Amino acid sequence: MADAKSGGAKAKATPAVLMVPVTPDEILAKVVGAAPLTRADVTKKLWDYIKGKNLQDPKNKRMINADDVLKAVFGGKAQVSMFEMTSLVNKHIKA
Repeated sequence: MADAKSGGAKAKATPAVLMVPVTPDEILAKVVGAAPLTRADVTKKLWDYIKGKNLQDPKNKRMINADDVLKAVFGGKAQVSMFEMTSLVNKHIKA
């Protein structure tokens, strides 16, 4: 039997890339603000916006329905998956 100290589960550290401040462009700034934020904070504010405006598809929670502001972030798409959303948002941040 393995000793908890020698082979136990380790707490996962936040990847360093998520903690480096990035600057949203003017399109994304309408959702998360214009101040530099970590990628983790961009994601949190984006989800706060989505949940605050009830933009998750009620039948498939992995899909995000865009309002006019998010449609600009999503390159004109009316609906994207949460996985696709990440790559689309990355186009609107400057390291």
